Amino acid sequence: MDRVLKTARSSGSLNLSNRSLREVPEEVYKILDAVGEGEKWWENVELQKLILAHNSIESIKEDLKNLSQLTVLNVSHNQLSVLPAAIGELPMLKLLDVSFNLIQKVPDEIGSATSLVKFDCSSNQLRELPSSLGGCLDLSDLKASNNSITSLPDDLARCSKLTKLDVEGNKLKVLSGNLMASWTMLTEFNASKNLLSDIPDNFGSLSRLIRLDLHQNRILTIPPSIMGCCSLAEFYMGNNALSTLPAEIAGTFSLRDTGSPFKPVEGDSCGGM
Repeated sequence: MDRVLKTARSSGSLNLSNRSLREVPEEVYKILDAVGEGEKWWENVELQKLILAHNSIESIKEDLKNLSQLTVLNVSHNQLSVLPAAIGELPMLKLLDVSFNLIQKVPDEIGSATSLVKFDCSSNQLRELPSSLGGCLDLSDLKASNNSITSLPDDLARCSKLTKLDVEGNKLKVLSGNLMASWTMLTEFNASKNLLSDIPDNFGSLSRLIRLDLHQNRILTIPPSIMGCCSLAEFYMGNNALSTLPAEIAGTFSLRDTGSPFKPVEGDSCGGM
């Protein structure tokens, strides 16, 4: 461990994944305070990248705030049930991966991590995302799949730079039209395996959308306005409750001619989807 920490002090990167850890070593929180013999303290740098994936860590201390220069924090595939409020005291954090844990709630303080670009909280036990996440104005990649989320907070409309959104495998019943109107930069949107019954009328505002996956929901109709999704190349709608398709769907998208995932059979029938 001493050798690994010494390397981290000179590189600014520490990888402790796959080490069967049950807790974060205390030395990590105070990494610059443990300069060893023969090290030149003035050559050491603050930790910027911390990887703790694939361990058995059950908690992270509030001392995480000591690592204020972190840009990457990966604690995926552990046994975390909560995240420390100190997440909000990492102003440089750009990538946060807490996927595959037991987390029931994302702390409101995450809204203070205003440099956040990518946030992966998939495969946890979340029932909601905090409204404060809307304060992360640079957020472009949000993955919250395989939770129990019932709705998306309206404040996420402030995240107008979103390009990728994955909420597959939740319990969403509604997609807010206000959110769709704000997320005009979206290129990939996956809301499959939810409880959605319709698609917002203003969905066509997503003109940059390339991949749309809404399979395995309860959707009855596709609004004609979807013709505005002029960049769409992949459109998955299998296992829904569709009976007809809007006439506008033909000749509007750049859907792939060969092997297209969205391919109606005989007229407007959707039986083959």
